[in-house]
Amino acid sequence: MMRRREFLQTAAALPLVAAQSQKRKKIAALSTTYHVRSHSDNFITRFLEGYWINEEYHPPPCDIVSLYVEQIHPADVGRKLSMAYGFKIYPTIAEALTLGSGRLAVDGVLLIGEHGDYPTNEKGQKLYPRHEFFQQVVKVFQDSGRSAPVFVDKHLSYDWNRAKWMYDQSRQLKFPLMAGSSVSVTFRRPELDFPLGTEFEDAVELGGGWIEDGGLFHNLETLECFVERRRGGETGIRAVHRIEGDAVWKAAGQGRWSRELMRAALARGSRVPPGRPEELVKHPVACFLEYNDGFRGTVLMLGGLVSEHLVAFRVKGQREVVSTNCYIPTENSNNFSPLVDAIGRMYLTGKTSYPVERTLLTTGALAMLMESRYQGQKRLETPMLRISYKAPKVSYFAHGMGS
Repeated sequence: MMRRREFLQTAAALPLVAAQSQKRKKIAALSTTYHVRSHSDNFITRFLEGYWINEEYHPPPCDIVSLYVEQIHPADVGRKLSMAYGFKIYPTIAEALTLGSGRLAVDGVLLIGEHGDYPTNEKGQKLYPRHEFFQQVVKVFQDSGRSAPVFVDKHLSYDWNRAKWMYDQSRQLKFPLMAGSSVSVTFRRPELDFPLGTEFEDAVELGGGWIEDGGLFHNLETLECFVERRRGGETGIRAVHRIEGDAVWKAAGQGRWSRELMRAALARGSRVPPGRPEELVKHPVACFLEYNDGFRGTVLMLGGLVSEHLVAFRVKGQREVVSTNCYIPTENSNNFSPLVDAIGRMYLTGKTSYPVERTLLTTGALAMLMESRYQGQKRLETPMLRISYKAPKVSYFAHGMGS
């Protein structure tokens, strides 16, 4: 990768963004690394170029006026886009938020801490510096005496205590905070949603072979965006348990998860190969979630059989299992467009399309599931995850078939 000093010497001479209409919100983008098909590309570039949802083009809702990039990839696109769109690349997060003025000078923060050369710890957690980025954002807010809405890509942090601190800061300083996965708001084939107060009896989510924390998070939050609508609202998770290998299939025989729901979910897949799951899946993983209200849900990671995000539910009073595919358009990553749309709406209105508590809860569940694996597939009590919230009256996700 290019050395930061060399990169900034070429970027420092770039002009500041042209004068904006006061009605246009100014956004600071913070990136771990920015190259084609990176998460920074999926978010920041859409804020620059606009985006499509089905056949409708959406122009950029706000203006990117500054960029901070921690690691310069050999195929970096940040510098060229800054030249094309007239925003400046700053050497620090504080300067990106203040535009070099010493005081907060933007109306929103886009924090993309995904991709880049970062270590993985012994628990299989990628140590992305989302918390460290967020700390610097909060310091600018505190020094400036005011704040702005913030979006954090994916889970808040690999560490529960750091994630909870981030959430707490947003509440103490009273700024809107969104986070999470694009999969929870993407297209559903077929469109499936539940009214608030639904009585779920069982739920299963199927994912692929990415069993580290970055992959598992997508599946946890996808499950949560459905089951948070159950009767009584979300009350949090009292225990988690992660098991792997043959123990997964044995657990089905013991009634810990439902093969019927697995088959119903698989029936929604567009790329499911024929054959017995036990033969196709070389390393199955099951994650059991025990909720405080007695409900139980399961995430199954079935690499070799599943390469999509499939869900199935048994609802009280309904004879048939219901299921859907949370569809990811692999050809153009257009699952990110509805999330960008929601982020832009937060910047414009100060209101979020879904509660950040969803992501906080799944962040904590993820951290404890990685700990369960680290401790030899041990069931772990999670008293810290007593997180209560209510889902929105209308679920936010992209309608239509997607493209």
